[in-house]
This record gives sequence, structure tokens and C-alpha cells, in this order.
Amino acid sequence: MAAIERDPVTGRLTTGHDWNGIAELDTPIPKVVIFFLVVTFLFSLVWWVLMPAWPLATTYTRGVLGIDQKTEVEESIEAANAARSIWLSDLAGKDWSQIQADGTLMAKVKETGHRLFGDNCAVCHGASGKGGPGFPDLTDGDWIWGGDPDAIAQTLRVGVNSTAEDTRTSQMPALGRDGVLDRTQILDVAFYVRSLSDPSLSTPETADRIGKGKEVFAANCVSCHGEDAKGKADVGAPNLTDSHWLYGGSANQIVTTIYGGRMGHMPNWGARLAPEEIKILALYVATMGGEKQFTGEQSQ
Repeated sequence: MAAIERDPVTGRLTTGHDWNGIAELDTPIPKVVIFFLVVTFLFSLVWWVLMPAWPLATTYTRGVLGIDQKTEVEESIEAANAARSIWLSDLAGKDWSQIQADGTLMAKVKETGHRLFGDNCAVCHGASGKGGPGFPDLTDGDWIWGGDPDAIAQTLRVGVNSTAEDTRTSQMPALGRDGVLDRTQILDVAFYVRSLSDPSLSTPETADRIGKGKEVFAANCVSCHGEDAKGKADVGAPNLTDSHWLYGGSANQIVTTIYGGRMGHMPNWGARLAPEEIKILALYVATMGGEKQFTGEQSQ
């Protein structure tokens, strides 16, 4: 340790510490730092007096101002619910077409519906509602159980293959696994189904195969999908003639569906959401694909 001396450049005393010939200056803490430390300390003392601060055995110090953030939040929620109840009452008293014609009410529906959808539906259908393998696209106007708001509300309330007593029930049988169809029949009917949405597959060379597949379809599939293969909303059978596929429309995917069957599931949201929330969600979902989707013009 070097002896305490005065630095010839700054004029300050050194601390007496020396590292490899470099002396440490005894520089005092800047006054501005001390000032702010004092101010901060005084502010904390004042804050402890004014605001709730110290926990006690069964309660806490309330503070001179008596501010209670829990009460403030509860009051804010009550005020929001009071304001919300006004337009919810209006919503409950109108039918679908009347609500659609009310621009102000529909703006509330879309705002609230977006939040409800994100909280309850987006995990399966995606934030944009476009779905994915096994989860229907809600924006394409292609509906399994019907796409008008009333049909959507019913699907929301009871679910599909859910625990509700009046749930919508639908299942694609495992025609291959259960031995109803053999391998050749499965391949033929799969090719036929693909040709319904892809006319390029219908050629003179494939006519015989398509004919055989059509026979298999008529004997095993028309009861659900209909003779025209456009599906039946009352039993939840999808349209097989368009380009919208729930589990995929490739040859392998269709063969897999026919062989092993499918059985989707949707919770019955009537057990979790209030009736007005179901109505809001039905309206919101019905508008996700545009005006035609809302009116159900493209629903199957």
C-alpha cells in the first residue's frame, strides 16, 4: 500500500491504495447523487404514510389516503358491466337480421366476439378462424352443421360429440378397419371421391375405376353424404365435392379417413358461456367469412 499523498493532476488526496503504480483517488460521492438518495428516501417515507404499505398479522396499514386498488378494480368492472348490460339487453331483444342491420350493435358484437373467440375458440380454430387438420375453417363458408347464426349458436351450445345430453353427434365409420370394405374398394371409392372435387381425374382411362368407386359410394356413403355427395348438415356429413377438406384431400389422407374413420369433438360451450355470449360468438363467427357467410348462403 502506498502512502497517502495528493495527486499532482487533480489535486485530490489518494486513498493510499496502489495497483501496479496506479494510485486510487479519494473522490467524494457527487452531491447530486446524495441529493437524489435523500429525496428518494423522503419520498418513500411519505408514500408509506399515504398508501397501503405494511402487512400486519390479519390486515395491513391502510394509509392516510385510504386507497384500495381491489375496490377500484371492482368498481371499474361494475361500471363496465353496467354499460355492457345496456347493449346486451338490446342484443337479447333482437333477432339475427335486426342485429345485423344495427351497425352500432354489430360493432359491439365484433369487438366482444373477437375477445370471446380468442379466449375460447382460437386454441383449436386459430386466431384467424382458419382452422387446421381436424379443426374446421370458419372463414370459407363451407359448413358441416350449417352456417347461419342460429345453427352456429346451437353448435356452440351443445357441442359435437360432447358431454351434453343433446350434443350434435357425428362419426365417420372405420370402413376398412371394421372390415366393411376391402383394400380395392377403399382405393376405388377414394379415387371416386377425389374426382368429385378434381375433374381432371375423370379421364377415359379412369372411367372404369371411377365407376366402381361410385358403386361403392352408393352402397356405403350416400346415407350420410347424400347421393350428390354434397353432405347433410343434419348429420354433420361434409360436402365432398368442393376443395375444402377437414382432414386433408390427398389420396393418402382420404384413404386413411375411409379406412380408420373419423370422430371430431367440440366442447359444449353452453356449460361455460352465458346465453348472450353464445349469441355474440355465433354472430361473430358467422361474419368471419363475410356477408354471404353471415346469411348462410353457402352453408351445406
